[in-house]
Amino acid sequence: MIKRPPIHIGKLSLLLAILVWLALLFVDLVRLFGILNEMDSGIAVEFTWILESLFFLTVYFFYKYSISTSSQSDFLNLIWRGASTGLFALAVSLFIGLFYMALGDSKLATEPFLMNFFYHINFGLITIFLISTSLLWRHLILYQKTKRVMKQWQAFEFAMLGAILLVFFDRGQIGYSYIFGFVFLGILAVILSGNLKWIPYLTFKEKWKSLLFLSIIIFCAGFLFYETYFFSSEERYPVNLTSNLFLLALFWFILVYALFSFLVTLFNLPTSSVFEQKLTEAINFQRLSQSIQPEENEEQVLDILMDSCMSAAYADAAWLQMNTEEYPDGFFQERFIDEQTRAEVSELIQKQKSAQEWATDSKPDNLNPLAVRIAHPKFQSALLVPLIINKAAIGRMVLCKEVSDGFNKEMVNIISTFGRQACIAVENHRLLNQAIQNERYQEELKIAQRVQKSLLPDKLDHNEHFEICAYSHAADEVGGDYYDTFQLDQHRFVLIIGDVSGKGTSAAFHMSQMKGIFQSLIQLNLSMQEFMIRANSALSKCLERNHFITASILLINTQEQSITHSRAGHMPTLMYQKNRNIAEYLSVDGLGLGILRNKQYEKHVEEKTFTYLTGDVLVLFTDGIVEAKNKKSQQFGFERIRTLLEVYHERTPHEIREIIIDSLHTFVEGDGLIDDDYSLMVVRFTNPVTENINKS
Repeated sequence: MIKRPPIHIGKLSLLLAILVWLALLFVDLVRLFGILNEMDSGIAVEFTWILESLFFLTVYFFYKYSISTSSQSDFLNLIWRGASTGLFALAVSLFIGLFYMALGDSKLATEPFLMNFFYHINFGLITIFLISTSLLWRHLILYQKTKRVMKQWQAFEFAMLGAILLVFFDRGQIGYSYIFGFVFLGILAVILSGNLKWIPYLTFKEKWKSLLFLSIIIFCAGFLFYETYFFSSEERYPVNLTSNLFLLALFWFILVYALFSFLVTLFNLPTSSVFEQKLTEAINFQRLSQSIQPEENEEQVLDILMDSCMSAAYADAAWLQMNTEEYPDGFFQERFIDEQTRAEVSELIQKQKSAQEWATDSKPDNLNPLAVRIAHPKFQSALLVPLIINKAAIGRMVLCKEVSDGFNKEMVNIISTFGRQACIAVENHRLLNQAIQNERYQEELKIAQRVQKSLLPDKLDHNEHFEICAYSHAADEVGGDYYDTFQLDQHRFVLIIGDVSGKGTSAAFHMSQMKGIFQSLIQLNLSMQEFMIRANSALSKCLERNHFITASILLINTQEQSITHSRAGHMPTLMYQKNRNIAEYLSVDGLGLGILRNKQYEKHVEEKTFTYLTGDVLVLFTDGIVEAKNKKSQQFGFERIRTLLEVYHERTPHEIREIIIDSLHTFVEGDGLIDDDYSLMVVRFTNPVTENINKS
């Protein structure tokens, strides 16, 4: 496939402009030949107007593209481009005039074809000067543009397009439509010429240069206008191209905007030095602000603040004091002042009523720098600068000068702004330190997470009569869910699952306590009810008053095919019975561990024994599963788990676990709304003889 070369709009429009100008020259010379010989050339005047309009448009598109893509778009360069184009057009026009002066009364001087050839050259260069300069004015007018200015310029462009086409209606004659159009375009040009926001940004030297360039543009536009509209009306130019409203409106626009710019620039000259001074102060402030780096400590930032404020205010001495928890002994930095003099000046400042009210202001975030007079042998005035972070005063800086009333409004504003910037830098430094501490905390949490995972068993105790698997997920880095198993003998196995109230680090800590109690008590060969009573007694001594633990414990005897179950306020255990083909929750009552912390707890815990058959399934879980909500605030609930078990009871415990967890995530559409820890244990009873036959 052949790749087409890219189209360069600027070069294409320039080529079209040259071709249209050559076509216009050829057509007009043919028409001139017909006029001189009093014969029909076969080319109507409308054809000249069409080519003339096309020439205007191609030149417009060329310069619009050229200016918009130019990398040199500063104000002075733009004005010089207009002035240089005008000088070139003026120089060519003067050269043509000198050429005819040199010819004198010779026959060549009256040659109409030569005169009209030079006339077309003048016309082309004047058009280029006017259109290019108007587009340069556009760039200046739209500096810091608003929606209103954009609409005004768009209206001007549409009106200029109408001016190009007007020649087809008034046929080059000055009538009411011509006058009305010129008045309308003239008013728009005057309105647009009021947009001179670029002038204040010129330096004193640049303003003088711009005055020179604007003078050149005004002179060139005036001279070319005079030459165009006074010489083109002579009979030696029978083909007239300049009786066009478009060109006349452009002359007016170029002259008016150049004149407005010249006058405003001239009147701005006396204030240029003041503006440059302010601009220099702003640049210095920016540099000072950039010198405060986040990695520097607070003392370095405050040191930069002192030096910068002294430089901005031309202060003779200064000191800075901090009075916050970060500086319990106080923190002083001094510049060109000894401790005794500082104490004397500080005492004089404290006697000032305004300084007393300033220091005791109930809203420190509203404090502004305060200038006071002092009667000290060395210093006559002082400026108190507050340092505010998070609406609290962390200290103050005092600048001293040997003259009275030494701090003007401009100095105070600069110092106040830099003081706020320095306080922001100090606050950023503190936030950075806090972020580092948080990062360390997160790293410690990850370590705690690994430690907690190690508390959960990697291998669950069981024999060939049942299969078991488990899963636990923490809502935070660490959680409060717990499960474990313990083998008492060849046929007896204890399973436990628990849930600490709350979540996070406190729940994880109590979860580790629960594991220790389980591993200790279960070896005493207690009944399930007695285990709960002793566990409640042990946990009551270490659990906080607002915490408790729910748990379910099961003793599986594979020889007797029985399950002894006790529950302490935990989620009921779900059991699928294969002979009945139904899943039901086991009804065992019990109160959470740590709720009652006395002998009354024994009345609120019970123990029940159930039998099981091969193919039966147990599912133990925590409340994080049933209480998980979807976007409609609907809970996953008990019934969904029961239905899933009835449908998938023939699957392995691992598959049943995965089905329940996947269904949970599908229900809540991800982990986003599971805001609690959740754990799951699945037990499936098997017949080892049958399983071995099936495997073989």
